Amino acid sequence: MPILDKVLIANRGEIALRVLRACKELDIKTVAVHSKADRELMHVRLADESVCIGPASSNESYLNIPAIISAAEVTNATAIHPGYGFLAENAAFAEQVENSGFTFIGPKADTIRLMGDKVSAIEAMKKAGVPTVPGSDGPLTDDDQRTLEIARRIGYPVIVKAAAGGGGRGMRVVHNEAALLGSVQVTQSEAAAAFGSGVVYLEKFLQKPRHVEIQVLADGQGNAIHLGDRDCSLQRRHQKVLEEAPAPGIDEDLRQQVAEACVNACIEIGYRGAGTFEFLYEDGGFYFIEMNTRVQVEHPVTEMVTGVDIVREQLRVAAGLPLSCTQDDVKIAGHAFECRINAEDPQSFIPSPGKVTTFHAPGGLGIRVDSHLYDGYTVPPFYDSLIAKVISFGPDRHTALARMRQALDELVVEGIRTNTALHRSLVTDRNFQEGGVSIHYLESKLED
Repeated sequence: MPILDKVLIANRGEIALRVLRACKELDIKTVAVHSKADRELMHVRLADESVCIGPASSNESYLNIPAIISAAEVTNATAIHPGYGFLAENAAFAEQVENSGFTFIGPKADTIRLMGDKVSAIEAMKKAGVPTVPGSDGPLTDDDQRTLEIARRIGYPVIVKAAAGGGGRGMRVVHNEAALLGSVQVTQSEAAAAFGSGVVYLEKFLQKPRHVEIQVLADGQGNAIHLGDRDCSLQRRHQKVLEEAPAPGIDEDLRQQVAEACVNACIEIGYRGAGTFEFLYEDGGFYFIEMNTRVQVEHPVTEMVTGVDIVREQLRVAAGLPLSCTQDDVKIAGHAFECRINAEDPQSFIPSPGKVTTFHAPGGLGIRVDSHLYDGYTVPPFYDSLIAKVISFGPDRHTALARMRQALDELVVEGIRTNTALHRSLVTDRNFQEGGVSIHYLESKLED
């Protein structure tokens, strides 16, 4: 007996295929929506039904809320899964889905709004006992003297952040008092133009932090658990490139303490679904930066070390069922890595769309590949360049890394350029092999 009758997958690429597979496993019928450029996507071929929702442009297709709702109506879908990106953290979309009589597979709209605004999110986390970065404790006002005093209390360098920002946009580092007020004004103007809100706040700028995040699941019925942490410090232009679980070199008591605080926060805000608490970690301290109210690109590494199917839990919770496991059931064992394979030049990072003439996925013990590629598929130039995720698992970090090196050597993608060579250099990098590099490490390496 399926837990939901029919799920419309409001996304594309590898995550759409991932959701489809979870639905099939639970005997849930699927609807694939797609743009005109995406008729040949793997999940479109495999879905029970498919609906074209617009031209190639994301604004006219995957971001077109009326078209997605209409597709759900004409196919008699009962629920909509947003995947990640596009409309996944759009509170208005979640609201319209529910108001139209469908189940939104994710948190409530109010929760998405709460956590989508960095200022309100930080306030909520402080109340729940989650450690946060020293900062302005709310938005900056037009009181210049107050702004200067806050910065002196925090200590330079500081970072000005847009409350509605994300993805590395809407932030500016300030190293001295002389530059502060001007930087605040510029960030406010840019934020208003980019995000529709000029609200900014101030935080301590950490010099060489790591990016460590904690995966949570909650059913909105008072039950919440964590699935351990991930290290996502290898980033380029604030975009993650390679992730691992668990994060290496962190004190176990501290790890447990912060994870429990995240679970308590979920219960306090009435969270429902999968979510991720993102932290900067430096000198033995965790500092909350934001919560992602959706499934993450890097969720497979957590699945590998816990055995918990995160997408399956999303579907169960959306159907009104409680979590299928308790915290005591969760056992974190082994180590996992994920390399994001993009269709881009490995030196210039310029996107490389085109026809894939040959695709061979690596295999072997502990290897998983999440990809929508196949021989003859044409990667369109209109969307994110992610084409595959190569995941390795081993009983320890050393073994998992050795398996990843082998997997990358086996991976074949011909007809387009990919960043596989970059990943091969990363998994043989001595500093990365030792574990614990900062979020600035990759960009410094690329500059050498």
